[in-house]
Amino acid sequence: MFLLLPFDSLIVNLLGISLTVLFTLLLVFIIVPAIFGVSFGIRKLYMKTLLKIFAWATLRMERGAKEKNHQLYKPYTNGIIAKDPTSLEEEIKEIRRSGSSKALDNTPEFELSDIFYFCRKGMETIMDDEVTKRFSAEELESWNLLSRTNYNFQYISLRLTVLWGLGVLIRYCFLLPLRIALAFTGISLLVVGTTVVGYLPNGRFKEFLSKHVHLMCYRICVRALTAIITYHDRENRPRNGGICVANHTSPIDVIILASDGYYAMVGQVHGGLMGVIQRAMVKACPHVWFERSEVKDRHLVAKRLTEHVRDKSKLPILIFPEGTCINNTSVMMFKKGSFEIGATVYPVAIKYDPQFGDAFWNSSKYGMVTYLLRMMTSWAIVCSVWYLPPMTREADEDAVQFANRVKSAIARQGGLVDLLWDGGLKREKVKDTFKEEQQKLYSKMIVGNHEDRSRS
Repeated sequence: MFLLLPFDSLIVNLLGISLTVLFTLLLVFIIVPAIFGVSFGIRKLYMKTLLKIFAWATLRMERGAKEKNHQLYKPYTNGIIAKDPTSLEEEIKEIRRSGSSKALDNTPEFELSDIFYFCRKGMETIMDDEVTKRFSAEELESWNLLSRTNYNFQYISLRLTVLWGLGVLIRYCFLLPLRIALAFTGISLLVVGTTVVGYLPNGRFKEFLSKHVHLMCYRICVRALTAIITYHDRENRPRNGGICVANHTSPIDVIILASDGYYAMVGQVHGGLMGVIQRAMVKACPHVWFERSEVKDRHLVAKRLTEHVRDKSKLPILIFPEGTCINNTSVMMFKKGSFEIGATVYPVAIKYDPQFGDAFWNSSKYGMVTYLLRMMTSWAIVCSVWYLPPMTREADEDAVQFANRVKSAIARQGGLVDLLWDGGLKREKVKDTFKEEQQKLYSKMIVGNHEDRSRS
């Protein structure tokens, strides 16, 4: 037993030296650069290397599939059905012209052939639902050595399998522990730093410290995800007294934006670890947290937000008006509450690159812990952020029209599909009002034509 003591001591010393070296590397190459907002370019070099590996793996997979007569899956990026943007009246006229001698102008009464329009629309929706597919992971054409978002993941060759296995070891045995350590460091510093700053008297010095504590901690958390972010048009960044609105893909959207700016957060009060973080943050910065019962009171929420934006010394509020996470292929309906306040709106478009890892959070399928584990075992999180020029509500606009105009600008800049559907359909059924709207359009077409004919 005594003979083993020197060997045990050697192992302990080696372990201590390894931990010391690891912590030193973290401090020098990650934490210190995060504090000062600088980068050594290691992440970009890492991204370029990954792209070359992905390109080789995809070519090898395509060649192997061709040799074995395997059919590779190719996702339909624009949908499987070509849909022309025509109105209900135009399509029914076309159906009557092709299948009946009675034109719509001459026969305003109901025609049995009219049902073919609604049958076709129903079948198109079943076959190519443009809403449901926004709540699943975006399918990739190329293979990124992850089996999560590509149906082409299958055995092709020994070299590809070995490369995939090596990638699993790197992601789970090296990157995951490193990222967990960084995330723990960032969150701990955020809680401790904001708590200490909260005891200082209000003033410029407290605001200065609070800003830099938040930025430092969020930048460390960004590095915990190996996030590579490109910010565009920074001169349009949100300013005090305004509202920042962005499309919503993931909870990490907050970290992506807050690592480049200083925002007041809006959200529901939580318990557990999230509650600890919220209580610490609100001591150093005027965030707007609501109790569960208050969130349901739309007027109370609007009043609290209005009071915040009227004070031009307070930080811009960060809001995601979709109210739920979408898979970053589109932008869905914006809730009008944020646009009724009358404040200046600063739109932001966020576009993730799914080649390195899928950032979308399907909250109905994955819990927060599972989702974070998937993020931290991805290759990286790569995204682009565009700050759009500020927008204000025009005199002849209501809140809904203003929200749609902002949404269209974000979709256009981010290369996303602009949809009018409510993201609440992720968990709810289609409201009867949508069905009634189609019924009213058809009824108005028939009755309206009949009235016009009677007048003439």
